[in-house]
Amino acid sequence: MAAMERLLLMKLVIYESLQIDLLVPDHYTRAKCDFMIESHDDAFQIRRHNCYLGSNYLRPRILRFSTRATSFCEKASYGGRKSESGDDVSSSPATSLRRVLDSPGIHLGPACFDALSAKLVERAGFEFCFSTGFGISAARLGLPDTGLISYGEMVNQGQQITQAASIPVIGDGDNGYGNAMNVKRTVKGYIKAGFAGIILEDQVSPKACGHTNGRKVVSREEAVMKIKAAVDARKESGSDIVIVARTDSRQAVSLEEALWRSRALADAGADVVFIDALASKEEMKAFCEVSPMVPKMANMLEGGGRTPILSPIELEDIGYKLVAYPLSLMGVSIRAMQDALLAIKGGRIPSPGTMPSFEEIKEILGFNTYYEEEKRYATKTSQLPSERGYSSESNNAYNIQRIYQENRNQSTEDPVVEVLTPEVYNEYVADGSGGPFSGIWSRKLRVKITGRDGFEKLDIRIPAGFLDGITNIVPALGGVNIKALLDDAVSEVGGKQLLDFSDTMGDRIQVFLE
Repeated sequence: MAAMERLLLMKLVIYESLQIDLLVPDHYTRAKCDFMIESHDDAFQIRRHNCYLGSNYLRPRILRFSTRATSFCEKASYGGRKSESGDDVSSSPATSLRRVLDSPGIHLGPACFDALSAKLVERAGFEFCFSTGFGISAARLGLPDTGLISYGEMVNQGQQITQAASIPVIGDGDNGYGNAMNVKRTVKGYIKAGFAGIILEDQVSPKACGHTNGRKVVSREEAVMKIKAAVDARKESGSDIVIVARTDSRQAVSLEEALWRSRALADAGADVVFIDALASKEEMKAFCEVSPMVPKMANMLEGGGRTPILSPIELEDIGYKLVAYPLSLMGVSIRAMQDALLAIKGGRIPSPGTMPSFEEIKEILGFNTYYEEEKRYATKTSQLPSERGYSSESNNAYNIQRIYQENRNQSTEDPVVEVLTPEVYNEYVADGSGGPFSGIWSRKLRVKITGRDGFEKLDIRIPAGFLDGITNIVPALGGVNIKALLDDAVSEVGGKQLLDFSDTMGDRIQVFLE
């Protein structure tokens, strides 16, 4: 029984990308859940049910803990479920994406446009990503996103993207490339291409790019029928692909029309709804009040779109669940290539600080993994990598790497999991007394990182005791004496700034007392 009581007080911290999910007692989280605890020979199992995050119902989950408190695994209720065709979809891309949707907090997804950018998103530790029609049209055709790219080209590029990354990818399905029957074919094609989700919009053909002029939408009835067709296509395929319904009617018609359509699209079976080009924070709030049981998606168009750029914390407070960053990768790639071309035209090569070393490029592309695997199949007449003239030593000039970026880009095949028991909590209490949420754990901090370009990279609120644990995300915080900071601010109220400095990359790091 003592072990069971220990389990009740157990706190889990899951670090994935720049997001921290806290599974803690109700006064520390917005999720209100009932738990059933079951004991097994070598593990405890907690079954979560009747769980709500705000007004959103969270699907049942099973959390399984080793009695040694050294391992953690999570099985969603989809585990072992069979599709209508008899296939096991417990590990499908769509199932992985639904687990993201079911988990607490807001989830950030950059938009990739080819296999390499998808690989980089995964290596950076993101739990999912989007594919962008804007970016694919630009990268594949060198043309604007105005309906010029075809369904076949999008599916082909999407298949390369999903094969390059193991995280779930939400594909841009544009307007379905035609009527409701075309939508059915598009959804089935995206399922076969390996997409976890598909975004379908209500624009007429040829479509226009979001946040630009000239957008027109189909009738209300046709918009709803297209989503119903998508739902039918999913059912016929025995898939669980996530359907994201987008309406462009805010800019084409009015806010009232967009709110009506988002509600109707949710009723038609969309898993996530999205209004493009909302013009203010107030409009975003009004949208999130529609169909509260259906997750909402925000589009943070970088560089000057119509929708205000808000921090993840602000978006979560409004009610959003997913956030897309459509131009970050494409935009910085364009600028970096322009700068490199200017340097080459001037007779120089890009400086070491602006590009990775050859060794790092090979590692990203999987050369080392390929060579190791190749050895397993080598014959006496095979030519091994060392015989091909490849140097195992990198160019010294390019070995001058950015420490901060290296730490942030470390491999995230297995999320770092830390299991803290009450005894561990008490280690942080100066006098060794107090409960698991006393002392340092009773104080909350806000950690904010702003890039030198002014873009907000991170803004999170955490119990003070977790500051040590995020040094793998923010290496510059390593060695900070948290207890001394809190002792100096023992009588201070919330809002007090405890730290304000710039790291070696020029990022401004601030820590505030909440």
